[in-house]
Amino acid sequence: MENDRNRPSWDEYFMEIAELVKKRSTCLRREVGAIIVKDNRILSTGYNGAPKGLKHCRETGCIRSDLNVPSGERHELCRGLHAEQNAIIQAAVFGAAIDGATIYITLFPCVVCTKMIINSGIKRIVLREAYNDPLSMKMLEESGITVVKMPETTESD
Repeated sequence: MENDRNRPSWDEYFMEIAELVKKRSTCLRREVGAIIVKDNRILSTGYNGAPKGLKHCRETGCIRSDLNVPSGERHELCRGLHAEQNAIIQAAVFGAAIDGATIYITLFPCVVCTKMIINSGIKRIVLREAYNDPLSMKMLEESGITVVKMPETTESD
């Protein structure tokens, strides 16, 4: 069919939605979006930001920047949750079973999120942007979770 040429694959479709979700982020350092999908149905979404009801970093400032904490270190020194954490928590709050699901993330997961993904039963990760976390990579390899890297986009995409 003529119209199918521009129709995105499921992975492209869901990754574009994750890209939209990340625009809700309140993090001053990096915007990340995540969605959890099963049987081509969105179960939950998440972006990085402060817990519900608390002031966002855009209001309070960034603790990590103030302390010059390098990216990927000292995750506990942050007001916010990661997008993956928020998506997993949202699924739990609303009773969505995510065992066997796919998570679409705009950035490779840190080791903390990787451990949550493994224990949640998610079986596939589709991501857009690379992130150097050797322990996370090692644990994902050991877990047997399928990791698919999609092409990164440019601002003009």
